[in-house]
Amino acid sequence: MGWSQNLIVNPSFEMHKGCPKALGNFNADVESWSTPTVGSTDYFNGCSTAMGTPENFKGSQPADFGVGYAGLYLYAPGDYREYIQAELLAPLQQGKKYKISFYVSLAERSDFAIKEFGLLFSKNRLNFPIRKVLSKMHWYKDIGNEYHYMEIGYSDFVDDTKDWILVHSQFTAKGNERFLTFGNFKDNQRTRKFTTKHNSKQGAYYYIDMVLLESAEAGDYVEEPKVWTAETKTAKVVLDENHIFKNVFFNFDRSEVLQGSKEEIQDIYRFLEKDKTLRIEIHGHTDSIGTEEYNLVLSELRAKAVAEYLMGLGLSKERIFWEGHGGTEPIVSNASEEGRKQNRRVEFIISKSMGKTD
Repeated sequence: MGWSQNLIVNPSFEMHKGCPKALGNFNADVESWSTPTVGSTDYFNGCSTAMGTPENFKGSQPADFGVGYAGLYLYAPGDYREYIQAELLAPLQQGKKYKISFYVSLAERSDFAIKEFGLLFSKNRLNFPIRKVLSKMHWYKDIGNEYHYMEIGYSDFVDDTKDWILVHSQFTAKGNERFLTFGNFKDNQRTRKFTTKHNSKQGAYYYIDMVLLESAEAGDYVEEPKVWTAETKTAKVVLDENHIFKNVFFNFDRSEVLQGSKEEIQDIYRFLEKDKTLRIEIHGHTDSIGTEEYNLVLSELRAKAVAEYLMGLGLSKERIFWEGHGGTEPIVSNASEEGRKQNRRVEFIISKSMGKTD
């Protein structure tokens, strides 16, 4: 498997200027994103009580990548619309193939669902003092700007109010793409939609998370470093070699052991208990977001969290050593949220003896 650079900065909306406190706060609170109109696009983050996750004014939706995501109306009475806009790390190259993907989920308190998602690339940043549809009539009033418009029709994502659904497509760049705006660029009459509820007329409100825009050219991919994983159920852990927990990851800026991580740690515990002479070193790592000092502390807390879970299962403290390394040892690129997720990891070494004790 390979990776290339994600051209979207802050793809999962984790970096923010302030914890959201009110509706319509996206433009002011989210790093490296903006709104191209004065529509009241929302930002949700687990740090907030007013605009938190998973519970919010539109229903309940846990964040799949970290603790933040965007929320916007793609259809509403009176042709009201909301959008989000990203500045790319670099302009797209003419004639080159790219792939775009993102995750969406229809909010529970939506009365409609739509059948297409619009993407508008532009040479210059969009800034229109409107709350309604950002139509072609407005685009071409911005003299000197250039556009590349595409739609993604996706039958599975339009009406799912529970899961995050991956939406993706490929395209060939015109060479004028520097900004990317998401939303519905059609008025109500032309929008393909269907009704999910009746009479309340609240519109179609969608959450969006984890936006990835990268080259689809094979030559732009590089081989990822080899990742060793513990196959504890078949007792294939190699002593004195570094392994990476396959399923032990952490939410952004958090050190709590996630529920989905516990089974693998339990497997390691059972492996260690078969031979009381074995010891384990645990090494925590973070992604690149944050200061070196903060990441070092966070990585130590993550390693300690795994160690304490092992001790809670019954492993003796004398058989465990833990240490944090901050974000100094990434195994893949930190340019995407998926890469940063892999770098928020815990490694371990099992041996017959250890040079350090806690």
